[in-house]
Amino acid sequence: MKAQKIKNKKQNIFKYLKQQKLHISLYLFSYIVASVCNIFITLALAKVIELLASNPTDFTGALNYAVLTLMLTVFQRIGWYVCGLEFDLASTKIMSSLNYDLATQAFKLNSKTFGDHETGTFVQRIVSDPEKIVDSLAELVELTTDIVTAVIMLIYISTLNGYVGLIFLATLIIGMIIELFRVKARRKNRADVRRKNDKITSLTTEIVRSEKDIKSLGLEHELGEYSKENYEAYKKSLFHMNTVDRNLYSGRNLIVEVGGMGIILLGIYLMQLSLLTLGVFMIIFSNRSSIRQLVWTIGHIADRYIDIKICHGRMFALFDEKEFITEKFGNKDKYDIVGEIEFKNVEYSFKEYDFIEPTKKNKHKEKQLILKSENKVFSDISFRIVPNTTVAFVGKSGSGKSTILNLMTKMFEVDGGEVLIDGININDLNKQSLRHAISLVNQFPYIFDMTIKENLLLANGDATDEEIDECIQKASLKFFINSLPNGINTRVGESGIKLSGGQKQRLAIARAFLRHSPIVIFDESTSSLDNFAQNDIKRSIDELKGHSTIVIVAHRLTTIKNVDKIFFLDEGKIIDEGSFDELFNRNEKFKAMFLAENI
Repeated sequence: MKAQKIKNKKQNIFKYLKQQKLHISLYLFSYIVASVCNIFITLALAKVIELLASNPTDFTGALNYAVLTLMLTVFQRIGWYVCGLEFDLASTKIMSSLNYDLATQAFKLNSKTFGDHETGTFVQRIVSDPEKIVDSLAELVELTTDIVTAVIMLIYISTLNGYVGLIFLATLIIGMIIELFRVKARRKNRADVRRKNDKITSLTTEIVRSEKDIKSLGLEHELGEYSKENYEAYKKSLFHMNTVDRNLYSGRNLIVEVGGMGIILLGIYLMQLSLLTLGVFMIIFSNRSSIRQLVWTIGHIADRYIDIKICHGRMFALFDEKEFITEKFGNKDKYDIVGEIEFKNVEYSFKEYDFIEPTKKNKHKEKQLILKSENKVFSDISFRIVPNTTVAFVGKSGSGKSTILNLMTKMFEVDGGEVLIDGININDLNKQSLRHAISLVNQFPYIFDMTIKENLLLANGDATDEEIDECIQKASLKFFINSLPNGINTRVGESGIKLSGGQKQRLAIARAFLRHSPIVIFDESTSSLDNFAQNDIKRSIDELKGHSTIVIVAHRLTTIKNVDKIFFLDEGKIIDEGSFDELFNRNEKFKAMFLAENI
């Protein structure tokens, strides 16, 4: 397969900066005012030193400059206050907009995209990177004004004595050469640190969410060792970056300090030759750190630029259609769906891609997407589900059952053929029509950190208490909810951590019932239930018969004895279909699966 070029939509930070241009303008204006005051304060204090050193008995001139310094300090403080206020207003709104837009974009991504990337990839890009980029932009403004201040002081000192100015310039050049090497190394090391940070963020999230499974399986040691490897890899990468930084920092600082000492020695020598007054020497001495500040600031600007570039690329990569594939919907409205489902000659493969970064020679070219591997799931699968019937898909693990559901719900996109609902290609339906038509109950449903009632109302915000109570009764949740001190208003914790696996599934099933969708899909949704609850759910599903099209994926064949039709899958093909009794009597593979399960 030929390489595909990666094209990004025109998404950048400037869109968000423009939205807050008033606050940003006031921030920049107040910052400039405060910075100009700071420059003149420095010059005024230098003048005070010069006047006192040249004529220690005349305090009038020095006092006038001291009063000017006081007035400038007041204006400076006012400027800093307004600057801080406007920064808080602008940064809060910018980060809020970024977080919202990035999260909204993440919702548009298809399920396969989420499966292809680690959780930390999204957490860092949606939450951490916007904060980092806004803080770095503000720091760039501060550092830029620091550079202006330092440059003005160096020019001023150079006008006082040309020899001192030459030493300043030579020291600055050497320091900047070392700084360029440091910045280049940091750019490479920083990107590696962020990748490893994404990894440990994902790992930590998984460990927290699966702590019960880890404990029950006795995997504390294994997961501990695996975590240790990843945390140590991150720390090693971070240590390497900081070590390289520290070594080059130290070399740069040594050069700067040597230059500073050279200036002092030169000043003393020039004073002996009467080529330099004590006042000028004191000004040079008190501002000798300006060169260190200038070199440090320029290097710090480079660091912030690297952070901004990395964060900017990571954030807006979410809008990269090749790397982060979004769901595609049509424009057709249809809210009177009856529930007919048909697959026509559907093809689908799991594909894995690699992203090839441009080489140094081709650094101006875009990165490329290369197909790494392809695993064919369906070559040509066709079937039809009659409206308001109950069907089940069975087969061994890996036969394609869950993939069918993902294609049916448009979580995955077909490579060829068509998936039709009521004779309409689901690619032509708009998002609202498709989502309204289907309710899905997963094997491991996600329960939000809300009350039980709030979790239910997510499915239907207009549901009455009577409707909620009816769905709770159907899902066999009534007894459990009545046993809670706060009843239906009990909070269930993050990811429903306060609920058992079976209770989560019952709540998810009640949530699906409340939507009143014409198509209801159960993906191993009774796997965590005991036999009594399982029978209750089967009765609830039976109540939907004739009112909704019900699609079930099940490993336990005893749960689908009463369905209207069973599709028996093997290696991506439907090898048989019919009622339970028909398959049991004529299909040896199906019969063997049932007997193996029940013996």
